[in-house]
Amino acid sequence: MLDKIVIANRGEIALRILRACREMGIKTVAVHSTADNNLKHVLLADETVCIGPPPSSESYLNMPAIISAAEVTDSVAIHPGYGFLSENADFAERVETSGFVFVGPPASAIREMGDKVAAIRAMKKAGVPTVPGSDGPLGDNAEENLRIGREIGYPVIIKAAGGGGGRGMRVVHSEASLVAAITVTQAEARSAFGNETVYMEKFLETPRHVEFQILADNHGNAIHLGERDCSMQRRHQKVVEEAPAPGITEEQRNRIGARCVRACQEMGYRSAGTFEFLYQDDEFYFIEMNTRLQVEHPVTEMITGVDIVREQMRIAAGERLSLTQDQVRFSGHAIECRLNAEDPKTFMPSPGLVHLWHPPGGPGIRVESHIYSGYRVPPYYDSMIGKLIAHGADRQIAIARMRNALSEVVIEGIKTNVPLHQEIFQHAAFQAGGTDIHYLEKRLGL
Repeated sequence: MLDKIVIANRGEIALRILRACREMGIKTVAVHSTADNNLKHVLLADETVCIGPPPSSESYLNMPAIISAAEVTDSVAIHPGYGFLSENADFAERVETSGFVFVGPPASAIREMGDKVAAIRAMKKAGVPTVPGSDGPLGDNAEENLRIGREIGYPVIIKAAGGGGGRGMRVVHSEASLVAAITVTQAEARSAFGNETVYMEKFLETPRHVEFQILADNHGNAIHLGERDCSMQRRHQKVVEEAPAPGITEEQRNRIGARCVRACQEMGYRSAGTFEFLYQDDEFYFIEMNTRLQVEHPVTEMITGVDIVREQMRIAAGERLSLTQDQVRFSGHAIECRLNAEDPKTFMPSPGLVHLWHPPGGPGIRVESHIYSGYRVPPYYDSMIGKLIAHGADRQIAIARMRNALSEVVIEGIKTNVPLHQEIFQHAAFQAGGTDIHYLEKRLGL
């Protein structure tokens, strides 16, 4: 087993990784910016190394500083968490070539799945269903692009091959605006991602966002842990996630899950990963693979009893998965609310001093947060300050428990999106389950 690792992240996910390491007897090194001296995991880690000033580009994205921290502390591995460098193939490669273990997939898999065109090709080869599209990057031949658009059928969406997080995409509703949309998206992609390659897909108008969690080791073993529904979104950012996804049958779960497993085995994938799909009219359409731990991994842990972070560690140490597909059992329902330090109406960030923090409790409630009374939320990073997870024997019990938890939360000194969550859980459409990805924005009038 790995005896000491560098946690190359901050906030609640860094604390989550530290807790898993402590359970496993792994020593931890917390790297941090000068703004994060008082983060909870920094205070709890066995060793700490300051890697730069507050801007992410000078600290949490500073590859040489992170690798140097591993060197000076005699660490053997680096866990990137999510965000920052977690899906940076160059970082994974540099970690490995520097003699350390990257707690994640091979750089080759990150690179392949980071290119959306290459990812779609790999999925088609493995039999994973994909959205009807251009089957490759769009060229400069306007007539050919118009032909592809007519063949797919409008509306279509132009996507940047190197995009992600809701950026680098444009919906086109008619042939008249297609050529201009391709040109503009190419320019945006070149500026944002350093890669102007774009492709075209059918635009699904009322899809849900359903994703499958997988685990794969270095010995050819891979399993799926079922699906999550992440359709409650604002500006392509998830707000509420749940598992299992309402309305998905066992037959669908087994069929799509098996194809995701096959894709992992064919590409030589290892560690945790997530296959993201749009789901409409009882059909799944692959959109991308996240080659890292997901923010919403706790809902899957709650319904399966599998510690995904612990499995990541074991896989990185060269061990086999601790269970087979036949041993995966699903129990009950889990829902997660992302807690953000932001105005619940304007969504503007609300950094500042937390005067009082009182987390909720009760049966089936799990809290993942790095804040505490007296902690100052810095203005430099993502506004997420924690997650509430509620588990119950069925979806209605999980919803009832989450309502209780939201009513118990006390966070004084900063604004949070707790009122937004409380409102969502009153919506009849949410209570019924199966809302599409546009539901929340329409409800909010955005």
